[in-house]
Amino acid sequence: MSTHHDRPDHDRPDSAHRRPPGVSDTVVEALGALSKALETTERARGHLYAFHQLTGGADLELDRAVELLREAGHPEWAERVSREILGRNVLPGRWTFQIVEEYDAGYYEPFKETERRIRRELAAGRDHLYEAELKERRRTAGHPDHTATPGSAPGPGDGGRAGGPADADLG
Repeated sequence: MSTHHDRPDHDRPDSAHRRPPGVSDTVVEALGALSKALETTERARGHLYAFHQLTGGADLELDRAVELLREAGHPEWAERVSREILGRNVLPGRWTFQIVEEYDAGYYEPFKETERRIRRELAAGRDHLYEAELKERRRTAGHPDHTATPGSAPGPGDGGRAGGPADADLG
């Protein structure tokens, strides 16, 4: 495989995804690990929001359960669900929205800001350098489905095809 330095300008990553001068392999790898950790945190946050929404939906569904228990002649059970479960804190003093807020303020936002500041300080704010370089190592030069950026397929005279099989010279 060729490196991106061997490729024509139209087939190189955009400047936002090129390593700034003086940034070492170790820094790029560290930023990649930091980015991966933040992305995992983003997924965890999504699960936390799912927990929040599912728990809230379940609590709202309890209204129907209470109503149906009363209608079925079981007011004592309806009262127990209403008193013990409906509107209950999921952790001491907290509903799920408060857990989400605390997670965001106490962990997620500081993590995001620290990652952003490190990237700004060590790599001129450029994002996904590790992944961009991995993409460059794994692309097939001249292949229309392995372009560096959207719309950067090589054209005629660049040694590659601009389109699919219909564009190839089969004669």
